[in-house]
Amino acid sequence: MSGLMKAACVQVNAGPEIQPNLAAAGDLVRRARDAGADFIAMPENVSLIVQGRANVLARVKPESEHPGVPFFTDLARETEAWLLVGSLGILLEEGRVANRSYLINADGRIVATYDKIHMFDVDLKEGESYRESATFRPGERAVVATTPWGGVGMTVCYDVRFPHLHRALAHAGARILTVPAAFTVPTGRAHWHVLLRARAIETGCFVIAPAQTGTHDAGRRTYGHSLIIGPWGEVLADGGEEVGIVTADLDLSQVDEARRMVPALTHDRPFEVVRAE
Repeated sequence: MSGLMKAACVQVNAGPEIQPNLAAAGDLVRRARDAGADFIAMPENVSLIVQGRANVLARVKPESEHPGVPFFTDLARETEAWLLVGSLGILLEEGRVANRSYLINADGRIVATYDKIHMFDVDLKEGESYRESATFRPGERAVVATTPWGGVGMTVCYDVRFPHLHRALAHAGARILTVPAAFTVPTGRAHWHVLLRARAIETGCFVIAPAQTGTHDAGRRTYGHSLIIGPWGEVLADGGEEVGIVTADLDLSQVDEARRMVPALTHDRPFEVVRAE
């Protein structure tokens, strides 16, 4: 297991057509590899952002037919880098969609997949409303993938608001947490940095969180600010609001150091919740 890695976040502005999105992401992955990154992470919905259930269902494909799967496995082989495909929309047999994240090794082999567990069903101010569960089927399993740098715990976007998931991943061996996202602007401004820093601090993990940015189909706006965060909660890289890449050098010994100083993962205790009347 190697203690050092260079990680990159690819920050994109995905539109409603898959092929141009793949081409744009591929160009940025190559830039990140040229910059020395050996672990390159892309955002949620990297191949498609389109509004409305009917529009999503008209464009998504089953995994065996999705052009993003061979595109990114070939790209991993080409670049000889590990790729986190933040998520692709995968059509399921029952007519719903999985929001599925893929981890691909440098040989182009898919080593892990994770379906987003928590659905973004929210009503924000000024009429901004989302019902992810109307189109997507929630996943039912948490995933820690084995890599040359240690365990990688895979989550997606809204999952970041559920600390017990990330704690469970750390207990299961994760030293790095991935949180690819397409965060809204209002929630991003209020919560993005603090939530991701909290997940790093609570678990003593590095957090790699690539994000969508800018204005998308039907005026949807995403926050950007792809982040790489150290296990003490420090921001190592911030992608701002522009399409592009950010990189950071990670020393995985810092995970052990943070957990040794504050060994909170070893301090869990059973308790009951009572309501005082």
